[in-house]
Amino acid sequence: MQKIRLEIIGMSYSQSQSGAYALVLGVVGENRRLPIIIGGFEAQAIAIELEKMKPTRPLTHDLFKSFATHFNIRLKEVVINKFENGIFYSKLVCEAEKDVIEIDSRTSDAVALAIRFNCPIYTYGNIIGEAGITMEDENVVETKDFPIKDTEAKDDLSDYDQIELKEMLEKAVTEENFELASRLRDEINKRKDNID
Repeated sequence: MQKIRLEIIGMSYSQSQSGAYALVLGVVGENRRLPIIIGGFEAQAIAIELEKMKPTRPLTHDLFKSFATHFNIRLKEVVINKFENGIFYSKLVCEAEKDVIEIDSRTSDAVALAIRFNCPIYTYGNIIGEAGITMEDENVVETKDFPIKDTEAKDDLSDYDQIELKEMLEKAVTEENFELASRLRDEINKRKDNID
């Protein structure tokens, strides 16, 4: 299966899930986005490296990089290789001497390490197809901090029918409300799975 390269588009605070953030990855050169909900500590680890801030003591991901570098282990790439029940799974593809080793990882940790090792992030077409969102306007201005509004969102999406959910998804994508869009996408996919 052919890998698709991703880049970090931005991250925003979740107003509906306390302490959570929406990490938005985009297909390089395209208008397809992959929103991933991550925890606050993981978001901080990603943001610190993106902003090139230097903490007084090494964070866990910095320690991992120092350890790997010291023992001549190189992180070649990160692959988001599975999306199941609304959860993304990833692997770290490492190289030590001539051996290539794959290590299971949480996606948030994998992205934090990819930034530190300056290595590419990939996924597969079926994951983009199932969990991705396509932006309508190809010339969307991309920012590091997306405003999140919970307009027209109820905690219980089961009150809406498929048509309403799809309309809400289009509106959420247009407004760059990726957190709501990912919740709507998951609800639509959940109903599809129940029909199959």
